[in-house]
Amino acid sequence: MTGELTRLIEALAQEGLALALVFLRVGPVMALMPGFGESAIPMRVKLGLGLAMTLIVGPAAPTAWPDERAAMATVFLAETVNGLALGIGLRSFVLALQIAGTIAAQATSLSQILGNAGAEPMPAIGQTLTMAGLCLAVMSGLHVEVAIYLIGSYDYLPFARYPGAGDLLDWGSTLLARAFSLAFTLGAVFLIISMLYNLTLGVINRAMPQLMVAFVGAPAITMAGIALLYLFAITAITVWHETLRGFLAAPFGG
Repeated sequence: MTGELTRLIEALAQEGLALALVFLRVGPVMALMPGFGESAIPMRVKLGLGLAMTLIVGPAAPTAWPDERAAMATVFLAETVNGLALGIGLRSFVLALQIAGTIAAQATSLSQILGNAGAEPMPAIGQTLTMAGLCLAVMSGLHVEVAIYLIGSYDYLPFARYPGAGDLLDWGSTLLARAFSLAFTLGAVFLIISMLYNLTLGVINRAMPQLMVAFVGAPAITMAGIALLYLFAITAITVWHETLRGFLAAPFGG
């Protein structure tokens, strides 16, 4: 009886150590992922979500507890770096939404209304787009896609191995370029309408110098910005969500 209990305790200890190694990769991803990793989410909730995701990913993760202390430190650091890289890749999509909202707000003179409504200061349009995108992603099964993303990450970021510095730099540069490209794509319609509006306002001002175009134009551009948000928000969020799903399916391309 004592021998069986000892073997059970040893097996549980080994399983717990293996899950701890999985948590080193899962934890940073859960802390940075869209929706569940927002600053408005309490830290205890994030920790609980990280532990729950660890239990999901753990059985499929190829982990092995190292015997030597030097190897143990290497495993700890390598898995943490891998987790941070995967988490930053997901976080770049939230950055794209925030930049798109800032572009739209600056173009339509709505940059100061409700600017501090969220945990992170941003314009009203940015807050609206970010919350709508996160809600859509979470309701569409983001947690399932992230679990698959984490399980598949062991194929291109092997366990206990540092990612190549050059490869990681190229991947990060591509992510940053994609984030800004996506942000500009989502906010382009606001920039185009703003440019046409300002050109029209300049022509009217030249034709009728006595007219106070600022008093007429300010309410017009504000109303136009709200109307554009109403018309194009669904399309923008859909494009963003499809791009996010494409990244989760093939984070390193191919």
